[in-house]
Amino acid sequence: MESVEQGSGNVFADIGLPDPEEHLAKVKVSLLIEDLIKERGLTQGQAAGVMGTSQAELSQIIRGVLRDFTMDRLFRCLNALDQDVEISVHPKREARGRVLVAVP
Repeated sequence: MESVEQGSGNVFADIGLPDPEEHLAKVKVSLLIEDLIKERGLTQGQAAGVMGTSQAELSQIIRGVLRDFTMDRLFRCLNALDQDVEISVHPKREARGRVLVAVP
């Protein structure tokens, strides 16, 4: 019988990638961008125009291919979709500091 190991809640940490919190944060932001585009009923081409990016780059964001995108750039995409981005800094709660994205 195979054993099952409980994940940490962050697949990027579980597979040993560096900076797993940043990877997870980018994915959460990209999912929010996708949801906002769907809510507005925009095509990828229309949304790319609103966000000041190409349709090909927006497709990468939606598919989660985020290695070429900084958090700042993703935040600017959210701003272009009429979203405020708030950054909160406070003392760490765990053994080391981490990056968290809270989406309403």
